[in-house]
Amino acid sequence: MLPVSEKATPLALTVLFLFSGDAALALEEPEFEVVAERDAYEIRRYEPYIVAEVDVSAASERSAGNTAFRLLAGYIFGDNKPRTKMAMTAPVEATPKGEKMSMTAPVESQYTGDTYTYAFVMERQYTLETLPEPVDPRIRIVTRPARYVAVLRYSGSWGEKNTAQHRTELMAALDADGLAPAGPVTLARFNSPFALPVFRRNEIQVEVDWPGG
Repeated sequence: MLPVSEKATPLALTVLFLFSGDAALALEEPEFEVVAERDAYEIRRYEPYIVAEVDVSAASERSAGNTAFRLLAGYIFGDNKPRTKMAMTAPVEATPKGEKMSMTAPVESQYTGDTYTYAFVMERQYTLETLPEPVDPRIRIVTRPARYVAVLRYSGSWGEKNTAQHRTELMAALDADGLAPAGPVTLARFNSPFALPVFRRNEIQVEVDWPGG
């Protein structure tokens, strides 16, 4: 899940509870099929799904996450027309904008700019036509198309060092297997910040050009 400020609001605490313990295990996720498994990662074919997303510019990912969290959580808990309350889902997606990747050795992944895109996955019961309209014009409702995604799953902290380590691991494994990324790298978080790092489910995800896909 997203980082929160020290002064947590009742809304933030509610969402954090939903991402904690057994509640997190019951959250709805996008539908996918695992089509291949490798030592370091797996390839999934995702069905289309809808997200509410927002771009946030900030000096750090943590600061951007705090702002995005308030906007997106507010939307699903009633800051919409006609103030419909929706269920929390998983994961929360975080994607730096302006990412540049190199698939040569050594594998490098660097970010330019200070803008991040955060997204909440919408419940499958909704369509673009039936989802409530966001009150905040910065929030976009978009469809993620069907696609093949390479996924490296890991536990631990959401710190930049740990995230960068696993991102580099995935990029190196894809390079070794002759697979090229077809989009930006995304960090998917499935738990509350209150969850012990060792029990967290984190994923580095990137769309790939899958042979026969």
